[in-house]
Amino acid sequence: MSEARFEFTKENIDIYLKELAKSYRKLVGKGMPAEMILIGGASILINYGFRNMTTDIDALIRAASGMKDAINFVRDKYELSDGWLNDDFKKTDLYSDKLPQFSVYYKTYSNIVSIRTIAAEYLIAMKLRSGRLYKHDLSDVLGILAEHERKGVPITLERVKKAVNDLYGDWGSLPEKSGTFIEDVMAQGRFGELYEEIEGEEKAARTMLIRFEQNYPGVIKTDNVDEIIGNIKKADRADILDKLKANRDHQQ
Repeated sequence: MSEARFEFTKENIDIYLKELAKSYRKLVGKGMPAEMILIGGASILINYGFRNMTTDIDALIRAASGMKDAINFVRDKYELSDGWLNDDFKKTDLYSDKLPQFSVYYKTYSNIVSIRTIAAEYLIAMKLRSGRLYKHDLSDVLGILAEHERKGVPITLERVKKAVNDLYGDWGSLPEKSGTFIEDVMAQGRFGELYEEIEGEEKAARTMLIRFEQNYPGVIKTDNVDEIIGNIKKADRADILDKLKANRDHQQ
C-alpha cells in the first residue's frame, strides 16, 4: 500500500478535465461527443466542501477510442500518475449498469465532453457497498449527510435504502457492517461530530497499513485488509496493556 504521488482538489480538478476535453476534441474532431460520469472522491469534490482531495478520478467513460490518447496526453503534460482517470471500478462490486439513470449534469467542456456526477443518496449507496475501513467511504457518507442537513434538505434512511435497492437489487447486498453503520448513524444524528470521529479512525487505519506494508511487503490484499487492521488494533491494545502493567509493577 503506497502513498499516492498526486492529489486532485476542488481547485484543480476542473483544470485537468478542461485540458482533457481540449485534447480529445483535437484528436477526434467536434463531431464525436463524449460523456463521463464521475463517481467516488471526484464526485464528492465537485458537489461538497468537506473533502480536500482525491488521489485519482473514477468515472464511467462513454467516448470514442481517442479518449485514451487524450487521457495519456494530459498525464504526460502534467506528470500525473498512470490511471489518473480510469474506469477500473467497473470490475468491482461497486459497479451497477443503472448508475447513468441516477447521475446529474455538472458541466460541458469544449462543447464536446459532458461531465455528470452521482446523485447524493446513490453516492451514499456506493460508499456503503464498499465500506472500506482504510479509505474515506464511511466518513464520506457522514459528510454528505451533514451537508444536506445543514442546507435544510436532509437525506432519510428510506431514500438511502431505495438507492441501494435501485443500484444493487436489495438491502442485503450491502456488507453487514455497512448496513448496521448507516442505521446507527441515522438513529443518532450528530453527523458532523461522527464525521470527525470516523475520519480520524480511517486516517489511523491508513497509517497502520502503510507501516504494515513497509514491514511485510506484498501481504495486504483486498480480501484480507480488514482482518489485518483488526489484528493490528488488537496487537496495539495488547502492547498498551503490557506497558501499563509494566509501569504498575515498576511503581510497586
